[in-house]
Amino acid sequence: MNDPHKLKAPEKQSINFSFREKLNGMAEGFRHNYCYQCGACVADCPSSIYSNSFNPRLIILKALLGFEEELIKVDSEIWNCTNCYTCSERCPQEVRPVDVIIAMKNMCVAEGKAPELVTNVSDTVLTDGITTRITSVTERRRKELGLDPLKGYAIDEINKIIED
Repeated sequence: MNDPHKLKAPEKQSINFSFREKLNGMAEGFRHNYCYQCGACVADCPSSIYSNSFNPRLIILKALLGFEEELIKVDSEIWNCTNCYTCSERCPQEVRPVDVIIAMKNMCVAEGKAPELVTNVSDTVLTDGITTRITSVTERRRKELGLDPLKGYAIDEINKIIED
């Protein structure tokens, strides 16, 4: 007979060392190795305040354990990070959780697992040099406010930076 009050043993999980090594090879991705899970990164994190599913400490723990399938996907919780760097300012180990999260976001983009909105913004930067499209409404409003028209952006220079 099953006792509903009896705790069920958690499912065994093995560490995915290949994911950890892949993350170690990304710019600033190696920093997750220094986390000792104190939780300082969560205290003032604006994303964790407004989202029950976002917790930088748990994201770093998942990275340490190699939970690639949970972290590297279109609807991953990492996309809720605002890149405000509050977690990095609070971390006593200088893990800089935001940098680790950015490394994982870059992995998602490289694997074609970024949300459509992120892809659209990236494409706009590559084609127009800015994150939002300039419309006739923008131009008209700037004129009404006495602002100079927006000038073109050096797309070739942006693409050269990205390629290097």
